[in-house]
Amino acid sequence: MNKPLRTTAVAAACAVAAAALYGAGAATAGQSTANSTHEPYNIGLLTKDIDTYYGTALDVEGVYQASPDSPYAKDLARVDAEAKRYLDKVAHQGRHHRVKPAVVFDIDDTLLLSLDYEKKNNYGYNSATWAEYVNRADRPEVFGSPALVRYAEKKGIEVFYNSGLNEAQRTAAVENLKKVGADVNLDAGHMFLKDAANPPAYLSGCAAPGAWKCTTVEFKSGTRKHIESLGYDIVANFGDQYSDLDGGYADKKYKLPNPTYFVG
Repeated sequence: MNKPLRTTAVAAACAVAAAALYGAGAATAGQSTANSTHEPYNIGLLTKDIDTYYGTALDVEGVYQASPDSPYAKDLARVDAEAKRYLDKVAHQGRHHRVKPAVVFDIDDTLLLSLDYEKKNNYGYNSATWAEYVNRADRPEVFGSPALVRYAEKKGIEVFYNSGLNEAQRTAAVENLKKVGADVNLDAGHMFLKDAANPPAYLSGCAAPGAWKCTTVEFKSGTRKHIESLGYDIVANFGDQYSDLDGGYADKKYKLPNPTYFVG
C-alpha cells in the first residue's frame, strides 16, 4: 500500500457509497474525491456503517476481526466464485497456448486484512505505527483470498504478488502470507515490493536510486508489464484499490471491497 498517498475519511464515504451502488468487485471509473458544496457524510455515522459492513467485533485477544457472515464476507465470496469460474476456463484454454497464464495479487487488504489497524487508528495513518503493525506479521486473511491463490496454483496458473509494501517489510510479508495459507511462490522472483533505494530497471521512467517518483499506477502497471515480458499472460489481476488495477497488462481485473481508505 502506498500509504502516504492514501485518503481516508471522505474517500471512505465514497467507497461505502460505491459498494452500495455497484456491488462487490464492480470496477467503476474510480471513486470520486472531488470537492462538493453539499454537507459531507457524517464521520460518526460512516464508521458505524463500516463496522456494520465488516461485522466488526473484538476477539478474545482484543483484535478487531471481520465476521465471516458479514456483508463484506458475502461480497468477497461473490468475487471469489466469479474468479474461480474464470480461472477454470483459462486453465482449460491454456493447455492449447504457448504463453503461460499468470495471476497477480496485491497484498494489503487483498490477501491480508488491516481492519484492526484501521479501526484502532480511527482510519488514519502513521508511518511508524503502520510499519510496526506490518512487522508483527499477524494480520488475518481477507476471506477466501489465500484459498484463491492456492486454487490458481492448482490449476497450473503462475502466481505473482505486486505490493506497495517496501522491501524492508519483505520478511514480515512472507511470514504473514504463510500463516494465512498463501504459501505459494513467495520468492523474490514472484513477489514484487517497492524498493525506492534500488528500483528495478524496468521502472527507470519514474524511479532512480534514491529518487522514487512512480505513482501507484506506474509502479504496479510497470511491474505487470515486466512480468508479461518474462513470457506470461496475466489473465487476472486482484486488488482492493483501483490503483492496483489500472494501467493495463492484465486480461481481467477483480476489485475487492475496501471502505476504509483510498489510494490514488
